[in-house]
Amino acid sequence: MSSEATVQIDGQTLRLTNLDKELFPQVGLTKAGVIDYYRQLAPVLLPHLTDRILTTYRCPDGVGKFSFFDKDAARHAPRWVRTCAVTVSDDEDPPGYAVLSNLAGLIWVANLAGIELHVPQWTVGPRCGRRSPDLLVFDLDPGAPATIVECCEVALWLRERLSKDGLTCYPKTSGSKGLQVYAPVTVASPDKTSNYAHAVADELAAEHPSRVVSQMKRALRANKVFIDWSQNNPAKTTVAPYSLRARDTATASTPVMWAEVEACRTAEDLRFDYAAVLDRVAEHGDLMAPLLDPGPRLPS
Repeated sequence: MSSEATVQIDGQTLRLTNLDKELFPQVGLTKAGVIDYYRQLAPVLLPHLTDRILTTYRCPDGVGKFSFFDKDAARHAPRWVRTCAVTVSDDEDPPGYAVLSNLAGLIWVANLAGIELHVPQWTVGPRCGRRSPDLLVFDLDPGAPATIVECCEVALWLRERLSKDGLTCYPKTSGSKGLQVYAPVTVASPDKTSNYAHAVADELAAEHPSRVVSQMKRALRANKVFIDWSQNNPAKTTVAPYSLRARDTATASTPVMWAEVEACRTAEDLRFDYAAVLDRVAEHGDLMAPLLDPGPRLPS
Protein backbone atom coordinates (compact mmCIF):
# COMPACT_ATOMS: atom_id res chain seq x y z
CA MET A 1 0.00 0.00 0.00
CA SER A 2 1.27 3.46 -0.87
CA SER A 3 2.00 5.70 2.11
CA GLU A 4 0.44 8.69 0.33
CA ALA A 5 -2.63 9.41 -1.77
CA THR A 6 -4.42 12.40 -3.25
CA VAL A 7 -8.21 12.19 -3.18
CA GLN A 8 -11.16 14.33 -4.20
CA ILE A 9 -13.89 14.63 -1.55
CA ASP A 10 -16.80 17.08 -1.57
CA GLY A 11 -15.07 19.03 -4.31
CA GLN A 12 -11.89 19.43 -2.27
CA THR A 13 -8.44 17.96 -2.92
CA LEU A 14 -6.87 16.25 0.09
CA ARG A 15 -3.35 14.87 0.25
CA LEU A 16 -3.31 11.93 2.65
CA THR A 17 0.07 11.07 4.13
CA ASN A 18 1.75 8.30 6.18
CA LEU A 19 -1.15 6.00 5.47
CA ASP A 20 0.80 2.90 6.49
CA LYS A 21 1.78 4.27 9.90
CA GLU A 22 0.34 2.13 12.70
CA LEU A 23 -1.59 4.49 14.97
CA PHE A 24 -2.78 1.54 17.05
CA PRO A 25 0.19 -0.87 16.90
CA GLN A 26 -1.31 -3.41 19.30
CA VAL A 27 -4.17 -4.16 16.89
CA GLY A 28 -2.40 -3.19 13.66
CA LEU A 29 -4.73 -0.30 12.85
CA THR A 30 -2.98 2.13 10.51
CA LYS A 31 -3.78 5.72 9.69
CA ALA A 32 -5.43 4.44 6.52
CA GLY A 33 -7.65 2.28 8.72
CA VAL A 34 -8.54 5.22 10.96
CA ILE A 35 -9.41 7.35 7.95
CA ASP A 36 -11.55 4.56 6.53
CA TYR A 37 -13.30 4.08 9.89
CA TYR A 38 -14.33 7.72 9.96
CA ARG A 39 -15.23 7.63 6.26
CA GLN A 40 -17.66 4.77 6.82
CA LEU A 41 -19.17 6.35 9.94
CA ALA A 42 -19.54 9.84 8.51
CA PRO A 43 -23.31 9.51 7.86
CA VAL A 44 -24.03 8.85 11.56
CA LEU A 45 -21.12 10.79 13.09
CA LEU A 46 -21.25 14.12 11.26
CA PRO A 47 -24.75 15.07 12.46
CA HIS A 48 -23.40 14.95 16.04
CA LEU A 49 -20.54 17.31 15.09
CA THR A 50 -22.45 19.77 12.92
CA ASP A 51 -22.38 23.34 14.32
CA ARG A 52 -20.29 22.24 17.33
CA ILE A 53 -16.77 23.51 17.90
CA LEU A 54 -14.31 20.63 17.76
CA THR A 55 -11.37 19.76 19.96
CA THR A 56 -9.26 16.89 18.66
CA TYR A 57 -6.83 14.65 20.51
CA ARG A 58 -4.03 14.05 18.07
CA CYS A 59 -1.54 11.16 18.17
CA PRO A 60 0.76 11.79 15.19
CA ASP A 61 3.11 8.93 16.09
CA GLY A 62 0.44 6.56 17.37
CA VAL A 63 -1.25 6.00 20.72
CA GLY A 64 1.02 5.86 23.73
CA LYS A 65 3.45 8.34 22.21
CA PHE A 66 3.52 12.12 21.94
CA SER A 67 -0.05 13.43 21.78
CA PHE A 68 -1.91 16.66 22.39
CA PHE A 69 -5.29 18.37 22.34
CA ASP A 70 -5.77 20.67 19.37
CA LYS A 71 -8.32 23.48 19.66
CA ASP A 72 -6.93 26.14 17.36
CA ALA A 73 -7.47 24.55 13.96
CA ALA A 74 -7.50 27.96 12.29
CA ARG A 75 -3.69 27.97 12.52
CA HIS A 76 -3.37 25.17 9.99
CA ALA A 77 -6.80 24.44 8.46
CA PRO A 78 -7.39 24.84 4.73
CA ARG A 79 -9.68 27.71 3.76
CA TRP A 80 -12.63 25.44 3.09
CA VAL A 81 -12.76 24.19 6.70
CA ARG A 82 -15.09 26.38 8.74
CA THR A 83 -13.50 27.79 11.88
CA CYS A 84 -15.05 29.78 14.71
CA ALA A 85 -13.19 31.91 17.24
CA VAL A 86 -15.37 31.24 20.27
CA THR A 87 -14.56 32.22 23.85
CA VAL A 88 -15.41 29.32 26.14
CA SER A 89 -13.13 30.13 29.06
CA ASP A 90 -12.27 33.48 30.60
CA ASP A 91 -8.58 32.62 30.89
CA GLU A 92 -7.84 32.06 27.21
CA ASP A 93 -7.95 33.90 23.92
CA PRO A 94 -10.61 32.42 21.65
CA PRO A 95 -9.06 29.66 19.53
CA GLY A 96 -10.20 29.17 15.95
CA TYR A 97 -12.05 25.92 16.48
CA ALA A 98 -12.90 23.72 13.53
CA VAL A 99 -16.62 23.21 12.93
CA LEU A 100 -17.12 20.17 10.72
CA SER A 101 -20.13 19.55 8.54
CA ASN A 102 -18.91 17.34 5.70
CA LEU A 103 -16.84 14.29 4.89
CA ALA A 104 -13.91 16.29 3.56
CA GLY A 105 -13.47 18.03 6.90
CA LEU A 106 -13.72 14.77 8.82
CA ILE A 107 -11.08 13.11 6.61
CA TRP A 108 -8.84 16.16 6.97
CA VAL A 109 -8.96 15.72 10.76
CA ALA A 110 -8.33 11.98 10.54
CA ASN A 111 -5.33 12.58 8.28
CA LEU A 112 -3.87 14.74 11.07
CA ALA A 113 -4.13 11.67 13.33
CA GLY A 114 -7.02 13.32 15.13
CA ILE A 115 -7.94 10.12 16.96
CA GLU A 116 -10.46 11.56 19.41
CA LEU A 117 -13.23 14.06 18.66
CA HIS A 118 -14.60 16.17 21.52
CA VAL A 119 -17.53 18.60 21.35
CA PRO A 120 -19.56 20.73 23.80
CA GLN A 121 -23.25 20.34 24.60
CA TRP A 122 -24.11 23.48 22.60
CA THR A 123 -23.92 24.68 19.02
CA VAL A 124 -22.89 27.87 17.24
CA GLY A 125 -24.95 29.96 14.87
CA PRO A 126 -24.13 31.10 11.32
CA ARG A 127 -21.91 33.89 12.67
CA CYS A 128 -20.30 31.66 15.32
CA GLY A 129 -22.42 33.00 18.16
CA ARG A 130 -22.69 30.54 21.03
CA ARG A 131 -26.16 29.15 21.59
CA SER A 132 -27.63 27.78 24.81
CA PRO A 133 -27.08 24.06 25.44
CA ASP A 134 -29.30 21.59 23.63
CA LEU A 135 -27.94 18.50 25.36
CA LEU A 136 -27.77 17.33 28.95
CA VAL A 137 -25.05 14.82 29.81
CA PHE A 138 -24.15 12.73 32.83
CA ASP A 139 -20.64 11.27 32.65
CA LEU A 140 -20.46 8.19 34.87
CA ASP A 141 -16.92 7.47 36.02
CA PRO A 142 -16.26 4.31 38.06
CA GLY A 143 -13.76 4.42 40.90
CA ALA A 144 -11.78 1.18 41.08
CA PRO A 145 -12.60 -1.59 41.72
CA ALA A 146 -15.97 -0.50 40.33
CA THR A 147 -16.34 -0.85 36.55
CA ILE A 148 -18.85 -0.01 33.85
CA VAL A 149 -21.09 -2.68 35.43
CA GLU A 150 -21.70 -0.35 38.38
CA CYS A 151 -22.10 2.55 35.95
CA CYS A 152 -24.95 0.68 34.29
CA GLU A 153 -26.75 0.39 37.62
CA VAL A 154 -26.44 4.14 38.17
CA ALA A 155 -27.50 4.84 34.58
CA LEU A 156 -30.76 2.97 35.19
CA TRP A 157 -31.41 5.07 38.28
CA LEU A 158 -30.71 8.17 36.20
CA ARG A 159 -33.13 7.04 33.50
CA GLU A 160 -35.86 6.58 36.07
CA ARG A 161 -35.15 9.93 37.71
CA LEU A 162 -35.06 11.89 34.44
CA SER A 163 -38.28 10.28 33.22
CA LYS A 164 -40.06 11.90 36.18
CA ASP A 165 -39.17 15.25 34.64
CA GLY A 166 -40.33 14.20 31.19
CA LEU A 167 -36.82 13.62 29.83
CA THR A 168 -35.90 10.67 27.60
CA CYS A 169 -32.23 9.73 27.77
CA TYR A 170 -29.82 7.68 25.69
CA PRO A 171 -26.66 5.86 26.82
CA LYS A 172 -23.26 5.40 25.23
CA THR A 173 -19.97 4.04 26.44
CA SER A 174 -17.15 6.50 26.94
CA GLY A 175 -14.84 4.16 25.03
CA SER A 176 -12.63 4.12 28.11
CA LYS A 177 -14.02 2.75 31.38
CA GLY A 178 -17.28 4.59 31.93
CA LEU A 179 -20.73 5.28 30.57
CA GLN A 180 -22.46 8.50 29.52
CA VAL A 181 -26.16 9.31 29.55
CA TYR A 182 -27.53 12.07 27.28
CA ALA A 183 -30.89 13.77 26.93
CA PRO A 184 -31.96 16.40 24.40
CA VAL A 185 -33.25 19.50 26.17
CA THR A 186 -34.30 23.08 25.59
CA VAL A 187 -33.01 25.77 27.94
CA ALA A 188 -32.93 29.55 27.97
CA SER A 189 -29.63 30.10 29.78
CA PRO A 190 -26.20 28.42 29.50
CA ASP A 191 -25.97 27.43 33.18
CA LYS A 192 -29.36 25.71 33.32
CA THR A 193 -28.16 22.23 32.36
CA SER A 194 -25.19 22.31 34.74
CA ASN A 195 -27.37 23.38 37.67
CA TYR A 196 -29.97 20.73 36.91
CA ALA A 197 -27.38 17.96 36.48
CA HIS A 198 -25.69 18.96 39.73
CA ALA A 199 -28.98 18.77 41.61
CA VAL A 200 -29.86 15.36 40.17
CA ALA A 201 -26.37 14.01 40.93
CA ASP A 202 -26.61 15.21 44.53
CA GLU A 203 -30.04 13.65 44.82
CA LEU A 204 -28.87 10.23 43.63
CA ALA A 205 -25.77 10.40 45.82
CA ALA A 206 -28.01 11.03 48.84
CA GLU A 207 -30.30 8.13 47.90
CA HIS A 208 -27.45 5.69 47.17
CA PRO A 209 -24.49 6.83 49.31
CA SER A 210 -22.70 3.48 49.10
CA ARG A 211 -22.83 3.45 45.27
CA VAL A 212 -22.83 7.05 44.06
CA VAL A 213 -20.73 10.16 44.66
CA SER A 214 -21.39 13.61 43.24
CA GLN A 215 -18.42 15.45 44.74
CA MET A 216 -15.26 16.07 42.74
CA LYS A 217 -12.79 14.74 45.34
CA ARG A 218 -11.10 11.64 43.94
CA ALA A 219 -10.54 10.25 47.43
CA LEU A 220 -14.31 9.72 47.72
CA ARG A 221 -14.69 7.65 44.55
CA ALA A 222 -13.27 4.25 45.56
CA ASN A 223 -15.72 1.52 44.49
CA LYS A 224 -18.36 4.13 43.71
CA VAL A 225 -19.60 5.79 40.55
CA PHE A 226 -18.88 9.49 40.24
CA ILE A 227 -21.68 11.30 38.42
CA ASP A 228 -19.73 14.02 36.68
CA TRP A 229 -22.37 16.72 36.28
CA SER A 230 -19.69 19.31 35.50
CA GLN A 231 -19.46 18.12 31.88
CA ASN A 232 -22.44 20.42 31.31
CA ASN A 233 -20.29 23.45 32.00
CA PRO A 234 -20.26 25.38 28.69
CA ALA A 235 -16.45 25.47 28.85
CA LYS A 236 -16.18 21.67 28.79
CA THR A 237 -16.43 19.07 26.06
CA THR A 238 -17.32 15.39 25.94
CA VAL A 239 -16.13 12.73 23.52
CA ALA A 240 -18.47 12.54 20.53
CA PRO A 241 -20.53 9.44 19.68
CA TYR A 242 -18.50 6.99 17.56
CA SER A 243 -15.21 8.75 18.26
CA LEU A 244 -12.23 6.47 18.60
CA ARG A 245 -10.34 6.64 21.88
CA ALA A 246 -6.56 6.72 22.17
CA ARG A 247 -6.43 3.30 23.81
CA ASP A 248 -4.25 0.39 22.75
CA THR A 249 -7.17 -1.71 21.51
CA ALA A 250 -8.83 1.06 19.42
CA THR A 251 -12.05 1.19 21.39
CA ALA A 252 -14.69 3.78 20.54
CA SER A 253 -17.41 5.73 22.32
CA THR A 254 -20.34 3.54 21.40
CA PRO A 255 -24.09 4.19 21.59
CA VAL A 256 -25.82 1.28 23.28
CA MET A 257 -29.38 0.13 23.89
CA TRP A 258 -30.97 0.21 27.32
CA ALA A 259 -31.48 -3.54 27.09
CA GLU A 260 -27.69 -3.88 26.86
CA VAL A 261 -27.25 -1.64 29.89
CA GLU A 262 -29.73 -3.75 31.84
CA ALA A 263 -27.98 -6.97 30.82
CA CYS A 264 -24.41 -5.83 31.52
CA ARG A 265 -22.61 -8.20 33.90
CA THR A 266 -18.94 -7.74 33.00
CA ALA A 267 -16.85 -4.86 31.71
CA GLU A 268 -16.33 -6.74 28.44
CA ASP A 269 -20.07 -6.71 27.75
CA LEU A 270 -19.90 -3.04 26.81
CA ARG A 271 -16.42 -2.70 25.37
CA PHE A 272 -16.44 -2.20 21.61
CA ASP A 273 -13.53 -1.71 19.25
CA TYR A 274 -13.65 0.06 15.90
CA ALA A 275 -14.66 -3.08 13.98
CA ALA A 276 -17.51 -3.84 16.37
CA VAL A 277 -18.80 -0.28 16.05
CA LEU A 278 -18.94 -0.55 12.27
CA ASP A 279 -20.92 -3.79 12.60
CA ARG A 280 -23.30 -2.25 15.14
CA VAL A 281 -24.04 0.77 12.96
CA ALA A 282 -24.69 -1.49 9.99
CA GLU A 283 -27.21 -3.42 12.12
CA HIS A 284 -28.81 -0.71 14.26
CA GLY A 285 -28.10 2.62 12.55
CA ASP A 286 -27.58 5.62 14.80
CA LEU A 287 -28.95 4.79 18.24
CA MET A 288 -28.40 8.42 19.28
CA ALA A 289 -30.31 9.97 16.40
CA PRO A 290 -33.04 11.23 18.79
CA LEU A 291 -30.46 13.65 20.24
CA LEU A 292 -30.58 15.56 16.95
CA ASP A 293 -34.21 16.63 17.52
CA PRO A 294 -35.17 19.45 19.91
CA GLY A 295 -35.80 18.25 23.44
CA PRO A 296 -38.34 19.35 26.05
CA ARG A 297 -37.81 22.32 28.33
CA LEU A 298 -35.65 21.49 31.32
CA PRO A 299 -37.57 21.87 34.59
CA SER A 300 -36.31 23.97 37.46
